Amino acid sequence: MHYSVLIIDDEKELSEYTAKYFNMSGVTAQYALDSKTALDCLRDNTYSLILLDINLGEDSGFELCQKIRQTLDIPIFFISARSAEDDMLLALSIGGDDYICKPYSLGVLLAKVKAELKRYESAHRSDEQPEEDQMTRLGDAVINLKKATVTKNGKETPLKAMEYKILVYLLRNSDRVIPKEEIFEKIWDTTFVGDVTLNVHIRHLREKIEDDAGNPRYIKTVWGVGFMLDAQGSV
Repeated sequence: MHYSVLIIDDEKELSEYTAKYFNMSGVTAQYALDSKTALDCLRDNTYSLILLDINLGEDSGFELCQKIRQTLDIPIFFISARSAEDDMLLALSIGGDDYICKPYSLGVLLAKVKAELKRYESAHRSDEQPEEDQMTRLGDAVINLKKATVTKNGKETPLKAMEYKILVYLLRNSDRVIPKEEIFEKIWDTTFVGDVTLNVHIRHLREKIEDDAGNPRYIKTVWGVGFMLDAQGSV
């Protein structure tokens, strides 16, 4: 069966209420209270997005995220009461697309999930663009927007959902300085996103595209403002 969202959180009352709220709002949702149940759900059903807590009783949401990422590339939003920057960095580095701190408003969470589902399903609809319009090159990196991959030095690397969205927005606005607030609003549909989240995704994009991620030619930081994609890679 296909569900829009799988909620993985060991707080039963919160998980049950969140799933019920989503289902009443037109977003089909299931919940799992531990890693084993979650993996069983993922084996037997399909989902478009995962909400994942870090603390799962005796299990770790970090470890579960790494297992999920071995086979699935759907968006994963971490939801946690832990607000330390190190936790956010780790969550995003191992495959998370966003990090949402508890307590959160169910209405705001639902809006973020709906926006992400809309973008994810649109990005993976194969007939959205002619295939020839979905290939572009930045130096030695060939970007296939239809497959959401970057090929460099003969190696094809998949783009995570959030990396894909940021890169598409940069490409559509190349050679223009884009304020961070604009990226937050256009990609996350909110300005309440930490710099850490954006910076981690930008770093991952650079690692896949640039010859030297520490000295980028294409995805450039404009200090105090935001980022710019230099399509020509000028020094």
